[in-house]
Amino acid sequence: MSVRFLLDGTIHELTDVDPTMTVLEMLRYRLGRTGTKEGCAEGDCGACTVVVGELDGSTIKWRSLNACILFVPMIDGRALRTVESLGGVHPVQREMVARHGSQCGFCTPGFVMSLYGRSIGASGTADTPVADVIAGNLCRCTGYGPILAAGEAITPAPTEDSETVAALRSLKRPTPLILSYNDPLAGIERRWIAPHSADQLAGILVENPNAHIVAGATDVGLWITKQHRMLETIIWIGDIADLAWIDEDDRGVTLGAGVRYVDAHAALARLHPDLGELVRRIGGLQVRSSGTIGGNIANGSPIGDMPPALIALGATLTLRRGDTRRTIALESFFQRYGAQDRAEGEFIEAVHIPRPDPATIIRIVKLSKRFDSDISAVCGAFALTVVDGMVTGARIAFGGMAGTPQRASAAEAVFTGQPWKETTVEQAAEALARDYTPLTDVRGSSAYRLTVAANLLRRLWIEQSNMAEPTSMLDAALG
Repeated sequence: MSVRFLLDGTIHELTDVDPTMTVLEMLRYRLGRTGTKEGCAEGDCGACTVVVGELDGSTIKWRSLNACILFVPMIDGRALRTVESLGGVHPVQREMVARHGSQCGFCTPGFVMSLYGRSIGASGTADTPVADVIAGNLCRCTGYGPILAAGEAITPAPTEDSETVAALRSLKRPTPLILSYNDPLAGIERRWIAPHSADQLAGILVENPNAHIVAGATDVGLWITKQHRMLETIIWIGDIADLAWIDEDDRGVTLGAGVRYVDAHAALARLHPDLGELVRRIGGLQVRSSGTIGGNIANGSPIGDMPPALIALGATLTLRRGDTRRTIALESFFQRYGAQDRAEGEFIEAVHIPRPDPATIIRIVKLSKRFDSDISAVCGAFALTVVDGMVTGARIAFGGMAGTPQRASAAEAVFTGQPWKETTVEQAAEALARDYTPLTDVRGSSAYRLTVAANLLRRLWIEQSNMAEPTSMLDAALG
């Protein structure tokens, strides 16, 4: 099979495609579209931003994505737009010129494409401040002021595009995309399989238990661009609609494992505002438009932002192998660094997050060197149930403090059955040293991590006791 996609109204078909060739490589070296730049090759700087559209019923859902970690088969059956697609005359480009939004110019195409995505109503941009839309784009020259002004000058105006809809319908595949590529350097055959349903995925995984499942490639993409790993069999779940559903009811929120962060944001924010704020800070918009909640969990990173919050809220996972399903508590999924409770051929099918009890105090805090689009040094999540001044239940979890996202069992034990008062909080804060022995790395020392984890508990007490002024710049700005 070949990869087929729509670029500026023209269908392109690529044969003999390396499944891990990035869209950035394809654009620059096969199609000569050099406006898309490589700045970091890890989805962090936004210089390679492109806009990709896929059919959503009778309309097109557009997403701003990082081309540097987007594999070419992931745009099969989709529409692709680059900075060249705008022809130099788009209102975003005119405003960038008029407001001096470019100096050296290297990052400019990425900013233009992020703002262009906002102008056409791309996912995650509706009612979103310009600063949030471009948080995944970095510039060393302009100070962002002119770029923000250019973005503010453009009124978003989503448009219907019947010709593009018709073209994408003609590209729709009745059967899964399967690619085979004989790698002359590695001397192996590499495969790409894109099932259309969870049932197909279950069957394929049983037959290929050592295959790598890819959702958004926001982590696996770095295996290729930074570690130069050779993956033999890749199973991509981006075409599986029955892994991309969201269900909200009185009991909570249940998400298919393939739901992208940009699509889950609103439902999670309704579950609790802190959860919505955490999602807003998980990478830039391009990362949230590609990355999935199931992928973040399955990756098992000790500094993944979502697992500590979901653990504190009592989330469970549905795991599936073939036709067999089982449900486990999220915290038990993480066994040790690099190891999860997942059998060969088994995959995460869904995540369920219970709706918090109104009596539960919830606080979720991410600490990182850079406020936006950065990896956590420490991520803490607290869910304390207080009834008549007594703590009747405590769930506390941290990321960045151990080899996995982990509950603070000693601190929880201190709280449970004790009065909600400062001395109890202080004892729980001290107990964190029994729960965790953090590593020292580039994001923080072991002592720093223990100190800030304890201080987050103390801050929770101060906030809930109304004893101080707002404890963060964001809180101060809001009120």
